[in-house]
Order: sequence, then C-alpha cells, then structure tokens
Amino acid sequence: MHPQILTSGSAAAVAARRVRNILGSVLGRDGWILSYVLVNLLFAGDTVNIGEVSYKLKTPQNPELVPVKHISDSLPQTVAQHLRWIMQKDLLGQDVFLIGPPGPLRRSIAMQYLELTKREVEYVALSRDTTETDLKQRREIRSGTAFYIDQCAVRAATQGRVLVLEGLEKAERNVLPVLNNLLENREMQLEDGRFLMSAERYDKLLQEHTKEELDSWKIVRVSEDFRVIALGLPVPKYKGNPLDPPLRSRFQARDIYYLPFKDQLELLYTAGPHIAAERVSQLLSLATTLCSQESSTLGLPDFPVDNLLPALHVLNAFPMLSSQQLVQRLYPYSSILGKDGCSAVEGVLSRFELLDGRRHSAPSAILNVSPTKDPEGHADVTIRVGAKDVTVQAPAGTKEPRPPNSSPNFISTSNHSQLMAEMMQSHMVKDICLIGAKGCGKSVIAREFAEMLGYSIEPVMLYQDMTARDLLQQRYTLPNGDTAWRPSPLVSAAIEGKLLLLDGIHRVNLGTLAVLSRLLHDRELDLYDGTRLLRWDRYQMLKKQLQFSDQQLQERSIFPIHPSFRVLALAEPPVVGASTSSNRGQQWLGPELLTMFLYHRVAPLAKAEEMDLILGLTPNVPKEAAEQLLHLTHSLRKTNDPTVSAFDLSPSLSVSRGDPNRCKLITRFLPSLARASLEKNLANCSIQDPAEPAEHTRDVNCTVKDNVLTIGNVSTPIYNPSVKMKVPDVLFYDNPQHMMVMEDMLKDFLLGEHLLLVGNQGVGKNKIVDRFLHLLNRPREYLQLHRDTTVQTLTLQPSVQDGIIMYEDSPLVKAVKLGHILVIDEADKAPTNVTCILKTLVESGEMILADGRRIISAKRRPNTIVMHPDFRMLVLANRPGFPFLGNDFFGALGDIFSCHAVDNPKPQAELAMLKQYGPDVPDATLQKLVAAFGELRSMADQGTITYPYSTREVVNIVKHLQKFPGEGLANVVRNVFDFDSYNKDMREVLIEALHKHGIPIGAKPTSVKLAKELPLPAVKMTGYWTINQGGNARRKLLCPTETRPIDIKGPVFLRVQSSPCNRQESRALSFSEEKAHWQIPMNEVNIICDVTTKDDVLYVATCNPVSLYSMKERGDTIQCMELYDVFPRTISGIWQPFVTVAPLGSPLDGQVVLHEEQSNTVLHLDLVTGAVRRLLLSADGDQPSTRTSNWWSSKEQQRGHKMCREFAHKNWLLFHEEDGNQLDVLDVLEGRVHSISLPIKVKSAFLVAEDRWLLVESHTNKKFLLTKPMHMAAEDSEVCQLHSISEDSVTEVSVPQMLSCEQLPNENLSAALDQKIVSPNRVLVDTGSFAQVVVGFPDLMSPNEVYSFKRPVNLSAMKNGEGGAHTFLRGGLRSSTPKRDNCVTLLSANQVVRALPPNKVPLKEVYPKGRQDHIIQEFCLQTRKLIPVSMTVSPYTSWLSKVSESDVLIAALGSGSVVTVDMGGYVRLWETGLDTLQRSLMEWRNMIGTEDGRPIQITIQRDSDLDVTAPKHGKIDPANAPHVGGNQWAGGTGGRDTAGLGGKGGPYRLDAGHKVYQVSQAEKDAVPEEVRRAAREMAEKAFKERLKEIDMSEYDAATYERFSNAVRRQVQSLRIILDSLQAKGKERQWLKNQALGELDDAKIIDGLTGEKTIYKRRGELDPELGSPQQKPKRLRVLADVSGSMYRFNGVDGRLERSMEAVCMVMEALENYEHKFKYDIVGHSGDGYDIDLVKADKVPKNNKERLKVLKTMHAHSQFCMSGDYTLEGTDSNTTSKRNKEPVVQTS
Repeated sequence: MHPQILTSGSAAAVAARRVRNILGSVLGRDGWILSYVLVNLLFAGDTVNIGEVSYKLKTPQNPELVPVKHISDSLPQTVAQHLRWIMQKDLLGQDVFLIGPPGPLRRSIAMQYLELTKREVEYVALSRDTTETDLKQRREIRSGTAFYIDQCAVRAATQGRVLVLEGLEKAERNVLPVLNNLLENREMQLEDGRFLMSAERYDKLLQEHTKEELDSWKIVRVSEDFRVIALGLPVPKYKGNPLDPPLRSRFQARDIYYLPFKDQLELLYTAGPHIAAERVSQLLSLATTLCSQESSTLGLPDFPVDNLLPALHVLNAFPMLSSQQLVQRLYPYSSILGKDGCSAVEGVLSRFELLDGRRHSAPSAILNVSPTKDPEGHADVTIRVGAKDVTVQAPAGTKEPRPPNSSPNFISTSNHSQLMAEMMQSHMVKDICLIGAKGCGKSVIAREFAEMLGYSIEPVMLYQDMTARDLLQQRYTLPNGDTAWRPSPLVSAAIEGKLLLLDGIHRVNLGTLAVLSRLLHDRELDLYDGTRLLRWDRYQMLKKQLQFSDQQLQERSIFPIHPSFRVLALAEPPVVGASTSSNRGQQWLGPELLTMFLYHRVAPLAKAEEMDLILGLTPNVPKEAAEQLLHLTHSLRKTNDPTVSAFDLSPSLSVSRGDPNRCKLITRFLPSLARASLEKNLANCSIQDPAEPAEHTRDVNCTVKDNVLTIGNVSTPIYNPSVKMKVPDVLFYDNPQHMMVMEDMLKDFLLGEHLLLVGNQGVGKNKIVDRFLHLLNRPREYLQLHRDTTVQTLTLQPSVQDGIIMYEDSPLVKAVKLGHILVIDEADKAPTNVTCILKTLVESGEMILADGRRIISAKRRPNTIVMHPDFRMLVLANRPGFPFLGNDFFGALGDIFSCHAVDNPKPQAELAMLKQYGPDVPDATLQKLVAAFGELRSMADQGTITYPYSTREVVNIVKHLQKFPGEGLANVVRNVFDFDSYNKDMREVLIEALHKHGIPIGAKPTSVKLAKELPLPAVKMTGYWTINQGGNARRKLLCPTETRPIDIKGPVFLRVQSSPCNRQESRALSFSEEKAHWQIPMNEVNIICDVTTKDDVLYVATCNPVSLYSMKERGDTIQCMELYDVFPRTISGIWQPFVTVAPLGSPLDGQVVLHEEQSNTVLHLDLVTGAVRRLLLSADGDQPSTRTSNWWSSKEQQRGHKMCREFAHKNWLLFHEEDGNQLDVLDVLEGRVHSISLPIKVKSAFLVAEDRWLLVESHTNKKFLLTKPMHMAAEDSEVCQLHSISEDSVTEVSVPQMLSCEQLPNENLSAALDQKIVSPNRVLVDTGSFAQVVVGFPDLMSPNEVYSFKRPVNLSAMKNGEGGAHTFLRGGLRSSTPKRDNCVTLLSANQVVRALPPNKVPLKEVYPKGRQDHIIQEFCLQTRKLIPVSMTVSPYTSWLSKVSESDVLIAALGSGSVVTVDMGGYVRLWETGLDTLQRSLMEWRNMIGTEDGRPIQITIQRDSDLDVTAPKHGKIDPANAPHVGGNQWAGGTGGRDTAGLGGKGGPYRLDAGHKVYQVSQAEKDAVPEEVRRAAREMAEKAFKERLKEIDMSEYDAATYERFSNAVRRQVQSLRIILDSLQAKGKERQWLKNQALGELDDAKIIDGLTGEKTIYKRRGELDPELGSPQQKPKRLRVLADVSGSMYRFNGVDGRLERSMEAVCMVMEALENYEHKFKYDIVGHSGDGYDIDLVKADKVPKNNKERLKVLKTMHAHSQFCMSGDYTLEGTDSNTTSKRNKEPVVQTS
C-alpha cells in the first residue's frame, strides 16, 4: 500500500499526509513507525519529493562530502515540514537562516536536508576567533612561496556546495559582512585577485568571450547550486552579537523550535520501552514547562530537551533511578539558580510528581568492568543499585580495565562509589561534566574513572584566552619552511579513542567552546586545514557506500572518530548572579552548555569520610592534628564571610605536610576582619601557636659537613649539578626567622613538593630562594611574569630563522628537561587564567607545548619531553589584596603548592642582620630604624597607611649610612619616604612615626635646648660629725635582737595585664635633657604614690585603687597588676592605702615587695605568674587596723610605718614605725624577720651601708649610727650597737632628707671639694643646702668633716602657697609634710637631682616671661641646672595630691639618668649626666647630618628684580598658555601679585597645570608686610565668596571643618582604596586580530604568509552582549540617632564619633557615584528607617553634608526614647529592596 501511495504523484502525496495524520492520532506509540516509511520512500529515480515540492538530484562530484546517516529512523512531521520549507527556498535560490533555541536540532535538520538532496557540504563553526581568512582565503607557504588557499565560503561558491554557517551570534562584529555581496549578488573579490561572479552574469559574458579570456581576467563562476544555510540563536534572548541588519536582510528565516510535545513524546517512547508511559510524559511535561516563555521571564535557563533522549536510555536500563536525580543531571538547577529559582523548579517538579529524590537514593557501586570482543571498544559494566545488579555496555578504552577499588592511590568512600556508579550510567550515553569546588577531588575521580574503564587520559587545561585554534589545530612550519597544521591533543584523543579531560570549562569563553558543540552532539568535526572527522558508524557507512579504503578516505582528509572517544569536563560551580567578567567567578553554565553534557556534582566529603581519606593516604599523620584541621576546614566552609570561606584547605595536602599551624602563617596576609574571623575559627579548633615572646625565635643553624647540608633538624645530601654556572650565589646574612622558613622549605622540598612563597615586597623572598638553592647546590632557571605573560610565552618563544618557525624553549621547559629548579617570580602579576596551566604540570606531570611536544612524567613516546625527576618549581608571589594590584595567585593555585609565608624579620633578628650590613653604623641608629619601620609595618597591617615598608628599605638605608657615615640618618631616610612627600596626610603620619622613635627628620643642628646652667655657691666645711664610743655609752646602747620565721599567707593569683607602651622619643625636633616620654594606661582618678627602678625596669605604684605597673625603659609593653581585691577602695572617711615598692634582686628577679604604710601590710608580688603572698612580720600582723585615717585629708599627722629599700636588690628590707622603738629586718630569701629593739624613738632611718644605719631620733632630730654584723643569726642577740653622733656645726643641725648608701668615686669627690682627696664619704641632702658631703662617714671613727653647698634660703622656710596659680587648688591642702622627698643621687655622674615646685626656684632668673613649670633641679656639685617639666595632671587628682610637693615623683635610672612620673601618670626619661649628655648630643647631631645647603627639590630660582605692588587675581588667559614672571595673568608661575604658583605677593595659590618656576624664598621673605596683609585679606574674601556660593556661613564652615578634620586621614585612606578598586576595574585587555599593535606570537605564521590581522593591542573590552549590566555597588550606612546618643555624648562623645563616621563616608565617596551608590538611614525611638541621605540625592558640597550632620544631631536631641537597633539592622540587611552591604555606626 505504502509504495503505491508514494509514487502516485502529488495527489497521492496529499492523500498520504491525510492518512498519516489520522494514523498518528489513532495508533499511538506503536504506530509511529509509519512516519519513517512515509518520508523515507520519497525517492523516485533522480527526484526527491517532500510533499508537493520536488527536487531533482544531481550526482555529487565529491560524494565523501555528502552527509550520511543523519536522517533518523523516525522522522517527525514537524521535521518534514521544515525540510519542505528549506527545499522551497533552495528551489528559489534563497539562503536560509534556521533560528531557534540551543541544541543540535537545527544542525540536524540542515544535514538531513543535504543528505536527502545529496548535496556536498562546507561546514564552519563560527567563534569569536573567526576572521575573514577563515571564510575567504588563507595564505599557505609552499616551497618558499605564499599561495592563497580557498576556504569554505569560496570553495562552496565555486564548487556548488552548501555552506553551513553555525553560530553567527558568536562571531565578532564586522567579520560576517564580508559575505554580504556573496549572499546578495553571488559576487566577491578575492585576495588573490580573482573575482567571483554569479552564474547568470558569467554565462552571459561567456556568450561574448571565450573561457580563456575570462580566466585571464581572473573571473570565476559561482555555481548556481551554491547555497548558504545559517544556524543561529535568537539574540537578545540568548547571549551573543545581534545580526547586522544588512546581513540579516539577505536570509530567509525559519524558527526551528523544539519538536511538538506529541512528536517528542513518541521519540521518547521508542527510547525507553521499559519505562512507564506516564513517567516519560511527566519528564517531557517538565522539560516543556521549563522551556516556556513564562519560565524565561523568571530567569530560568532553557531545559535541554534534546538530552532527554540519552537520559531515557539511562532510565530504561536503570528504572529504579529517581526522576529528580535524572533531572539534576540534565538540569543541575541547584548549582545554576538562586533560592527563588530552585523553588520555582521544585514547584514544577512537584506539579508533575517528579519530586521523588528527597528520599535517600539507593546506594550504588560499580562491581565489575570486563572488556568485550566488540571492535567498537565496549565493556560490560556491572552496577549494583540498591539490591539489584544491572549489567550494561559502556564505551571503554584500549587498555586493560582495572578492577574497581584496586588503586593504592585512591581511597574510595561511599560518596565516591555512588558518584562513580552515576557517572558510569551517564557515560553509557553521553559526555559528562563534573562540577565541584576547587580541591574537592574532581581530577582524582576522573583519573580513577578512566583507569577503571581502561582509558588513556588526554588532559587539556583550558584557560580564559584560549582560542578555537588552540582547541583544534595550530599552525607550524615544516623543516623546508612550508606551513602546515598540527592537530591538537583534542583531535588526537578523538581519533585514538582516549578520554578527553577538559579541565576548567568554567574559565574558557563560551564563544570558543561553541566550536566543540558539533563534536559533542554529533561526533563530527571540521578542522581548519579541511580535515573532517566523522562519527564511527557514519565513517563506516561512507566507506561502504563509496567502496573506499581507509587510505583513500584519509587522502581525502576524512578520518573516523574512535567509538570509545568520550569527553569528561571538569568545572567549578557557577556563581549565581555573577557577570561574565566578575572577579569572583562566572555564571558560565547557560542553555548552550546544558545541551552538551550530563552534569554530576562532586559534593564535599563528610567529615568522617575525609578522615578516612587522610589516614588512608598518609597513615603516619597524627590523628589529633588531622581532626583539628578537619574541624577547621568544615567550620570555614560553613562561614558566611566570603573572604574566609575562600580560604579553604585541601586537607589531604595540608595534613600530609605535617603542620596544622602552617595555615596560621597565611592569615598574616588576610584583611583584618577576615583574619580575625579565621583566628577565631583556629582558636575554636584548638589550633594555637605556643605562647612565645615577641622576640623569641628558635635558633636554626645551617651547616655543611661531609657533603651533607643540615638546616635545623633537616638534612640532605648536596646536589652535584652538571651546570654549576646556574647555581645562584647571593650575599645573604643568616637570621633565625629566614632560617626557620628555609628549614620548612627543605622539609617540603624533600617530600617532592613544589613550593610557593607568599609575602610583601622586600621581605627577602628572592634572597631566601637563592640562598636555599645555593646551599643545595641546585641550578636555577628564572622566569619573571608580568601582565602581558601569555600561555605561549610561559612555555615557548617562537622566532623565525630562514623562513622557518623555530621555538625557543622557555626557562620552564629547560628546567623540566634538565632537572633544574624553576624560580617563577612575580607570579601574581600574570593573569590567573595563564598561570593555571601550571596545575596539570604540578598535579599530573603533564603539559602540552605550543610546538606540539608534550611534557610527561615517565612513559616515553615520540615527540615528548620526559620530566626530569629533579625538577621542582619555587614560585614567588606578593600577598593578595591592596596595595599589591596583582592577581590572587594563592587563591587560585595555592592548594597545589606547599605554601610558606615570608614576613619581615622580627626586631631582634632584623637588628642582627642590619649590623652585618652596617657594622660601623651606631647601634642606637639601627635600633631606631628597626623600631620605626616596625611601627610603620603595623600601621600598614591596620590600614592606616597603604605601603608596607619592608626590610629591603631598611637595608638600603643602612648600606648608605655604612658607605657615607657623614650623612645624617634624617637625610638618608628620605630616600625611602620622599615617595610620600606630596601626600600631606601620609607625610604627617610618617613624620610622626619617625619622630616617635627619635629619628630627627626636619630638625636642625642648632635646635639644642638644654637648660641654662647656674653657678653653685662655694663649698664650705660647715662642721664635724663625731661618733661617740665611750665605755658607759657602749653599755647603755646595746640593742637586743630577736629572730623568727615570717608567716606567709597565700598565694592568690591575680591577672597580670599587658598594655602597649606608646613610647615617644623626645629629641625629634630639638635636643634637650628629656629623652623619651609615655603615658601609663591608668584611670584618671588614680594617684601615683611611688616610683622606683631596678636595672632598666621601672616600677610605678598607684593608690586609688592600688595597682602596680612595670615597664622596661625600651620595652613595648606595660604590665599591670591590679590589687583592688587586696586593698578595696573605700568611701571617704575610711583609710586610703599608701604603698611603697621594693624590687628584689637575684634570684628573685621580677618579684617585688609592696608595703602599705598605714596598715603595715607587706605583700610579695610575682609579676611573672601573678602570685600574691602576704608576709606577716609580727604575730598580731593579721589584725586589721581599726583607726580611721586617710593620709590625703587628715589634718593631724598620722604615725605610719616606713620601709627602707636601699638594699632590696640584696633581698632584705628594713621596716620601722614612725616614733617607734623597733626595727624589723626582713630577709625575703630566708623567710625570716629580725627585730631590733632600740632605746630611742626613731623618726627616720637611712641605710648608709649594709652594716651601718643612720637613725634620726624623733623630736630631737639627734643622729645615731647603728652597727650590726653583715649576716645576722638568731643566736647573736647582743651584737647591734647604737652610737650617738655629736655634731659640731656652725649652722643649725640638719635633718637629712636623703643620704646616699654608697660613696662618691674619688675623682668625683676631689672635683666636688676642689682638692685631691681619697676617703669614705656619703652625700646628704636637706632643706638648707643643695648638698652636703660627709667625708669619712660612716667607716672612719675619727671626726667626719661635713662640706656644704648652702642654699640662700632654706626650702622649709618657703611657703607652698606662693605658687601663684597653684594656690587656687592646693594651697590649703599642702600644710603638712609631703609623703615623698623627691631627691636622688647619681654618684657616678657626681650629681644630686631633686624635683621642686616653681615657687621654690628663682625662675625669673632663667625664664623672664614667667613660666610656672615644675622644675627638676640638678646639681653637678660644680654647677646647677633648672630643667622645666611639663605636667599632665588630671583635674580629678590634682587637688588630692599630697604625695609630693611638686606633683612629680623622681627615681634614678642607670648611671646618668632619672625618670619622673607626674600625678597624671606621664613618664619622662631625663638624661642629666654631663658625659652622657655630650655623647647623646654628638649622636643626635650625627643623625641630622651636616647642612650643606643642597636643595631638596629641583626648582628654577630667579630674581625678578621687580617689586610687588598689590595682590590681585589677574587676567584669565582663554588659551591657558604658560606665563612665567610678570604680574598680569592668573595661573602663572614665578611672578608677582597675581594668583598662581611659585611667585610672590599673590593672594592665593592657583594651579593652571604648567611647569612651576619658583621665586627664591629670600625674595618671598622680602615682600612688604602690607602686601602680605592684602594678600591674606583677598584670600579670605575669596573663601567667603565660596561660602556665599553654597550659602554657608563662616560659623557653619568652621563647624563642618571640626568634623571633617577629625576624619581627614581616614577619608584619605579610604579614597586610596577606592582609587585602587577603580584602577583594577579599568585594567585593559588584549584585543586580538588587530591590523595595528604588537605582533601576536600566536599569529606569527600568519604573518609569514602575509596576513594582516596578526596584531594585538590593549583596549577596553566591550562587555559580552547579553551579560548583566555592570551597575554601581550599593552601600547603606545605618546610623544610631537615638536619644541615648545625645544624652551620653558629653560622657564619651558617641554622637560626635557617629557624625564623624557619616562625614567620612560622605567625603570618601564623593565623585565615586558611578562606582558606588549609597544612602544613609538612621534608627531611633521614632523608628528604624529614618532617611538621612537618599541614594538619588547625595550631598554635593560641604553645606549639604553639614545639613545631614545637623539633622542627625537634632534628631537625637528631640526624638522619642526607645531602641530599634535590632529591627533597623534586620530590616536593612534582609529587605529584598536592599541588596547592598550595610555599614552600621553607633
């Protein structure tokens, strides 16, 4: 029946169509076979009929070019209608454009038509790399001559073929218009001079001319059979370039949409005969719904309908699979869509009852893989799904399959087994793609999968700049200079049946990847040299039809694609919502790519599985360390902070390196917030660095012995290289920190790792690497990367020699071949898409080079380079982030290297290293440099400054100082800091930091401000001291002694807090006695009550409440122990403690005794451990004091207890009660107290020697000398003797305030008394003399001479109330004796130093202007000085202070220095010794250097010889020409009177952008005062006019400036960061295929052949059409403007700080509106969405910004009380309308 219908003419065809429609609806799925018959038998002789349309067949000249096996067995009606339409257009001679959604359907219909009509085809897949030469003619060189070879369009036109152009939307603009005339008029001018002419015109000419004539005119006939079929996507729905209107008008369009539901359903029924019809229908319904217009409006990509067919084959074999699982493979919506999109898709799944994947999928595993005898290379694979085993056939490789789970290097987990089984199911029918995060094991899984099936892997690393040529074929030259094409690894894999591993399809451009769509869909490929690759069965069919042998087909450049060939792609997850140019990733998975693969997601392993994996790969790793690292990894993955979650770890690598603390090193380079978050996670995971002092570094020695190198604890034999000249040799000074880095590097190096060193600039990365290789004796190859580094230049460098392209091996290839160490420097400067090709080299030891050679790890084969086993890479990179504007190499490839962070050496290590660079540079200078640069680095870490100053800068400074010692440090440091000399804010920060550490930048040698010296009165002998030793007196004055052990209570442990010590050097701009100063971090109501020192440690005690501070003279921390719990602060009227401190000596270093005078409490404190013990000296010592007294307010003098601490360094102390008759000697080391009973009442005691004490009797002030043995034992009860001292004095008896415990050196004594004398002596200080020297005391029993420097007026006769301003607060309270006599002796410096109030010093002699500073009075026993002391006394404590009459406490520090602490807790160090002052002054002047008058800046100085008249703005030059000198034009330079630069007498500066000619400073200084005044007035007038312009009063301007100035530096820092963001965003890209620019190495052969578009140039890359529009970043500031802000502003300034923060944001974002859109919202009791600044109306000037600040202030003043903080935060962070980050201020 059927043949009769089909051969009965057109009427029969109409009848057949009717019957088909009826049968299609009646017969259902089983009747669909009829469709095939109806169309397949339409051939009648040499005519083909489709419906009523007939086409007469012609015999093809090249039958191998006719498509075969494209007409499917079941041809749907819709396809037949499309074929009929194409045939109509073919008969009309029109070109067609088949437009429709992505997928193979359009190409399949075109090929079916060409097969049906026996037409030869020329196919070209267009991409963004397609150029005119790929379409028209390309030059090739043959025997030294360049010939034009016709390309697809010309061949099709001349040979009468059909040109199939696929992917018109991928081609760049202005490429396809070259075809316009060929399409319209069938004419084209060719590059070789020929002219293509339409058949009609040619035939007309042929009637008039001969063919020879036309050939001589180079006219070529275009065949009348030439047609063009274009295949494209509709743009703008899909990404791509829209059609050029002239091109579009030349085509006839046909919409090739997906097959109708019914047709598609019948196709699926045949594919899945064992699947329930309802299930097939549900899947198709889902696909149809997700391809509808409604789903597109939701932003859902099209469902890949064409992939349903292979998916049904899988489901047919495995009917137990869940539908949802299958859909995820076809359409991985959870990876490509956001939350809303996933909800929409799951809603559709639910609607069609496909949401069956929520239950756990049945566990699957591959049980067995066995090869078959099938020539097409299949294997029988048995897969267990649940409890059922299913055996299927899957493509397999040519090698022997390996049984599952038999690899020693692959630890299988249940997740992996499940994934492998699912991959095997997909592998049966289609290529697959694995999507997974970086480091999750995609590559390992792919290799295991390949080995299981016996595949050889062909890895191809994809990168962003990859072109279609790189993917398919590359040009090269033959040895004779002829050009040829070399197939790529992709083509080789297809022919040889390998598994092609496309690593990184998320990186490559979609327009490039599109050239593979035909290979992936149809297994066909057309190459640039005309080679065609055919699917295996099509090749066999062609071979059979044409009766050709393989050799004959290969001569015609036709090759089969091996049936085993499969593609396995690897990709990172797409970033939902990201643009294609986004730095953080791309939304690469779109509708086109969805049709190419079946997708599988590699999920991160569970914690237990990861632990099994780690222990399986590295069995020796400590389990605890592995657990810690895993805990950290999982907590990082869960965090919401993208900067921290990006810092992921590859556990198997990190743990195997054995150091879970290694990751802490990299935290050094994270932003502060991310670093804090990561450190918190580290702490939570118990990964802590051992507590080490900042200066402590482990000593790591480096030795070479017996040809073995040992660094620290790691040893290795020294290498014996063949090329020794490449072994680096560098000047390197060992320091502990760098040696520790090298020790870690050597560990990893011996493990076979490649190393990555990350750090700031100048920290020594290159030196460390060179030293490391020098020690190992390893040859080095060096490669420096930069912005323009390409994949080609990284591997090979092409050059032309004698017309032949020669490839010069890059250092990388040389290192691989020879086993050298490749050092890659500046790795972060190259694009990460270039450096990522190192991944395959590191991971698998393979890399494909541009010349076709391949680097492999072991096996030899032709054209390969075997990687030398000694090859290693050492990569150096700067840390990511600002100010290093490189790429994040560590983030992209850090997981495949062993990473080491290199930081600047710690201070002690850096100092030791600098001493080696500058052995003659003074230590003090080096210490200043180390301290200053250390502070600058910490400021860079905190973001205060942008440039991270490194060791390199310090080394350069030290080298300069070593070579030119005469130049001052202040000048030499400018070599580094002059970079910042034009940045005012930065300059201020730097100068402040340098001054803080005593580098006198900006100081002059004449700025010496030492105190004035005054003469001392002549020394006079004023009497004798005679020690009485009569017999009767001896009997009377024996003192009984009692010894008993002390009772110890405790210890209790208190916290010892550490605070930073902000030490400031005082000699920054001028030289004076003051060396340094800093503030103790104490409460402002506290009172300093004692200061003492031991060696270089300073101890300060406070008493309100009691606290003890300790600090080193040059330390950077202050330790504080608060004793509030021991001495609770009580209300007024109850006793207030008053304490004295005594630091103990060896072996009790770091421990002190604290004595409270009122209650006689003695405490022993350990400042290291925080232990506090109470020492009970007497049996009743535990009883609390019942009397109520507070020493600071009681009008009567209270009897207190005193502690004498002169010999505390020998660990014994003396205690006595005022007016008491007992001395208690505490031996702290032995824990005993010796009580000495006295026959007198003691007022004060002075320990003039260890065994001789001077006692002063109460009331009579009579002196006694107590002698005792050096070591007092309990049985010696009658050995202490008391001798009275009789004074023979010409003046009144002196009451000592201070008596030295050691004697003056003999030379100092001789100088003081102006006579040569050698004798024991003591220095005594009282109120009546500057100083007294008692010669012979206490050792000589003969009368002791007393020499005095008498004061004109006794200090005790001066009233405190004479102090002027001091009377106001203190006059009434200073009536009693002060607690401290501020007087110390510096015996080696021959000095007595005491602190006095201003009223007791003749200040008018020294400071005529009447300064009222407190004074340090220094007596050199020859001259005296009065040194003023600035005070910082808290208003809370100034009226309380009765500790010292001068509000300052003083203590000796070293031999020639003293330290003062004022009541406000301000510490100052003073240098008073003459010798030390002279030495310091010389060092200070050396640091400044000699002034030689050299100009600091290059200026052109000139004297105009003209005088100034009156200031004026000047005329404005419309041409803006430069004007030098004169006084006419505004904006000139070097002139006078007008506004400009570099001149004199003008009203204000005005920069017109010209070179500045500077008038000399001397001439400027000579401008008359009235002219200067007029200039100032004119400037003020201009300022007021500017204010008037913006309607702002001067008061408003001042108010705004107050807020603006407070944040000026922060605004500057923020704008620097914003500028860097802008610079990064505007970085230009390479534009390829240009006619001008730099030669593109990839096009060098094209250049040889004479092509034009062989250049590349930098330019702004246009955004890809269809990609999301780049919009400004949104920012919202949420400010607290509640009533509490106003209420407590007076307490802590919170509202003003909030206003300053808002001011900072507004100023910093000014002029960045194109990059950032911000608004400011407030919250208070009135609500949580108070608009302060709207995004579309941001303030433009100071007035508008001030208005915002005033609004904040007024709102907080008048709003209702209430708190909406949480609501405001929640509303502004979760609201859908606010997708911007929120900055909260409060």
